[in-house]
Amino acid sequence: MNASVFFLALRRMRAPLIVLIVIYAVSTLGLTLIPGVDAEGRPAPPMSFFHAFYFVSYTASTIGFGELPGAFSEAQRMWVTAVIFLSVIGWSYSIISLLTLVQDRGFQQVLLSGRFVRRVRHLGEPFYILCGCGETGLLIARALDRDGVRVVAIERSEARIQELELEDFAADILVLGADAAQPQNLLLAGLQHRSCRGVLAMTDDDGVNLAVAIASRLINPRLMVVARVASPSVERNMMSFGTHYVVNHFEKFADHLAEAIHSPNWYRLVDILTGLAGQELPARHDPPAGDWVVCGYGRFGQAVVRNLERQGVSLTVISPEAELPIDIRHVVGLGTEAEPLRAAGIESAVGIVAAGDNDTNNLSIAITAKELNPDLFVVVRQNRVANQVLFDAYDADFTMVPSRIVARECLALITSPLLSRFLRLVRAWPEERAAVVGGQLEQLCGGRVPLLWGVRLNAAEAPAAHRLLMIEEGAIRLGILRRDPAAYQEALPLLPLLLVRDGRDHELPADELLLQPGDDLLFAGTRAAKLAQNLALDNRNVLDYVLTGRDASGWLWQALGLARQPAADSGGG
Repeated sequence: MNASVFFLALRRMRAPLIVLIVIYAVSTLGLTLIPGVDAEGRPAPPMSFFHAFYFVSYTASTIGFGELPGAFSEAQRMWVTAVIFLSVIGWSYSIISLLTLVQDRGFQQVLLSGRFVRRVRHLGEPFYILCGCGETGLLIARALDRDGVRVVAIERSEARIQELELEDFAADILVLGADAAQPQNLLLAGLQHRSCRGVLAMTDDDGVNLAVAIASRLINPRLMVVARVASPSVERNMMSFGTHYVVNHFEKFADHLAEAIHSPNWYRLVDILTGLAGQELPARHDPPAGDWVVCGYGRFGQAVVRNLERQGVSLTVISPEAELPIDIRHVVGLGTEAEPLRAAGIESAVGIVAAGDNDTNNLSIAITAKELNPDLFVVVRQNRVANQVLFDAYDADFTMVPSRIVARECLALITSPLLSRFLRLVRAWPEERAAVVGGQLEQLCGGRVPLLWGVRLNAAEAPAAHRLLMIEEGAIRLGILRRDPAAYQEALPLLPLLLVRDGRDHELPADELLLQPGDDLLFAGTRAAKLAQNLALDNRNVLDYVLTGRDASGWLWQALGLARQPAADSGGG
């Protein structure tokens, strides 16, 4: 990259450099041909090449000189006058060309790319490649930075890059202004870097996300790939070649809405587990069962209709299209006026979904429908985070924000890979069990969304515990990992959700369960609880304390204690 910058600069500065070389050569040659005068005014030989070049070198650059090695003749002074003007013109041309080169956007991009590549190459800590820094990407970048995870971003929009650079991140986010769909740009961002942990395709273009996912799977199959999509066909395409996680925000929200109607306690549990850690718990949503009206039959509207029909919900669709490809009750219109809403039976309906791609129209639909039926449960699609003030002012029962849905899902998958496995198990739970666990999680963090984290009992992630289990063949019960290292009789605010052993799942494992090397555990709790648990997993003295309640000293005091113990034993014999 450094060589390419150098040769690019030489190529762009070729004409100015040639002009300067010609001026210097002609000026030097002229001084070697024009005779001079000596101190007595008699004719003298011309200057040597060395003296001529030396004189031209400082004259052309400074225009301040003395006549060396002796006083010049009239002819030499005439020639030097011409040299001065030529050199000023040549240097002016060169400096202007250099300034033009420095201000050239293409050259600046090459310089920035070179600096970006060097910084990525020297990254030592784990990082994720984030493709797309719009609303979704910015939410993910903030959350990862808060968790101490480095981010390398690829973004085409200069406005978004500037917005990212203005953010108050704890660690610098490396940004490449380029098209993420080009595999070469992914390589520049560290796709084959030893510290790269995964690729997040979060652009608002399904085609770009598809290209990123394919390139990542082909070039570095070991990396986790998470991609955002809006089209079901692209989603199926991504899944066909092994993309690890594909997040379709339309399908995800529609599925959650349907489950919230059918199983409100299950949805509440999922809402808590997939929330942004540390934020206030989201308000509980209990959409009623009955007749629903869906305004808009785009990709989101279709997903809502498909999922609500799966739960047996009675539906009426309001859409500008005269005909729909499905056999469902249909009213032609937008829903922003009272007539189509009345025709759809809004007075007797229990809920409405404003599913359009225009925030203003969606709010208009919600307000009009609420005036016709004050008891209506209102679900509104919010397309842009910038309109948050309007949606806060309206305060709908349920607001669908695509960027937040995708960000929450991605962060949950990144920070706790076992979560998706646990959520599949939770789907089979009865409502009563989901309500109990949801209540425990609500109390755990004092009204905040709990942090989820995974622990693998190996030498890398839990050295102290792994050594005790594997080498010393000791025993550790799961409840030990819930004890507070500051006061072992106190329990940490955390809850074990899942234990995976030899491919088998153990939901909500009991404290009495004996742990084994290689176990994978999923916990939910506070950030402080995670840090405290890490102390016990990493430090043998802390682990001994939570196991026995005795505060183990350092190695020196342990050695002294062992030395004193035999002496005491022999003295007592």
